[in-house]
Amino acid sequence: MESWGKILGGILLVSGTTIGAAILALPVETGLAGFMPTLLLFLVYWVLMTFSACLFLEVDLWIKEPGVNIISMARETLGKPGEAVSWVLYLILLYTLTTAYMAASGPLFLSFLSYVSGIEMPNWVGPLPLILIFSFFVYEGAKYVDYLNRFLMFGLVLTYIVLNFWLLPYMDVDLLAYRNWRFLPLAVALTATSFGYHIIIPTVTRYLDRNVRALLIVILIGGAVPLIINGVWVFVTLGIIPLGGPAGLIEGYAEGLNAVDLIILNVGSPWLSYVAQWFLFFAIVTSFLGVSLSLRDFLTDGLGVENTPSGRWSIYFLTFVPPLFFALTVHRVFFKALDYAGMIGVLALLVVMPIVMVWRGRYRKNFKSPLFKTPGGKPALAAACGVAALMILLELGNKIGIFRYF
Repeated sequence: MESWGKILGGILLVSGTTIGAAILALPVETGLAGFMPTLLLFLVYWVLMTFSACLFLEVDLWIKEPGVNIISMARETLGKPGEAVSWVLYLILLYTLTTAYMAASGPLFLSFLSYVSGIEMPNWVGPLPLILIFSFFVYEGAKYVDYLNRFLMFGLVLTYIVLNFWLLPYMDVDLLAYRNWRFLPLAVALTATSFGYHIIIPTVTRYLDRNVRALLIVILIGGAVPLIINGVWVFVTLGIIPLGGPAGLIEGYAEGLNAVDLIILNVGSPWLSYVAQWFLFFAIVTSFLGVSLSLRDFLTDGLGVENTPSGRWSIYFLTFVPPLFFALTVHRVFFKALDYAGMIGVLALLVVMPIVMVWRGRYRKNFKSPLFKTPGGKPALAAACGVAALMILLELGNKIGIFRYF
């Protein structure tokens, strides 16, 4: 059995990767449907993502070569076509998420730099501190990210608790009674990004030396933490932010404001603003570390880059330069990136792909592992694929305008 310190580190890596900048947008998009529909959607995604994470782990354990990632997994189970599809989907997912976190960090760092120096920096400076300060830990690998992530997760949990307890007296529980199921499809893509941690599983599998018991503990606990945190967060924020009005959910959605912006407008406390900004900082950095570490490992595996100084620097630039370019050039990139990451990346890559890989590996190639097999058989695989397909169709309906909300 792995040491409990490493297991705790794995749990925090999974939770930190999952609980990111998407939590800021969740109440705005899900709140238009209401609290109870949102909670039901969370539960559906939690079950779906836990099941697909176990599938991911099963395929990962089939392959014994070091440095395995989804490219290797797809190649072994689906051949060259599967490898090509996984390349495209994985790059879309990880680059859009990294772009979203860079874009979300910009206003925070600009505000801090202005406060410290009194100088208003141009917008292009905003995402740079995130890379200049924290990319070093990604460059060094999972061990360094784990140690830093423990400290940042402590800050995230502390500010989360303080923020929620501070907001409780401002809640109006009558606001939680509102529900409009017609708006629920609006939130399917964003919610998917709030429960997708599978990208970190290959890294954690190596970090825990393929210990199945330790890995299942990490998946079950690390995946349950975001369900609780997202549920409580939406409960509190939807009890404060009204549906209409100048600082309501409808205007916030139209203007691209996040939940923290709307809470500050409704509550008006300057101290609350400081706590909220720190919560935002920890949420962004913990997810940035997990996602960019996964992207680094993915590129290293997929491109076959050797662990040399020149190889590591080439992977470093491939990891951070493309998302930085998009963060600096695309308007409203935060919300756009999260939506596309949810529909194309999380649902297609992290749910449908492991289902297809396990189906083909088990029932066509007769892959077996004495270590672990996800329960449920063919009925569970078919049901999970059906739910994922429904979510993708709903989001496609949003994108092509079948669903009209306003």
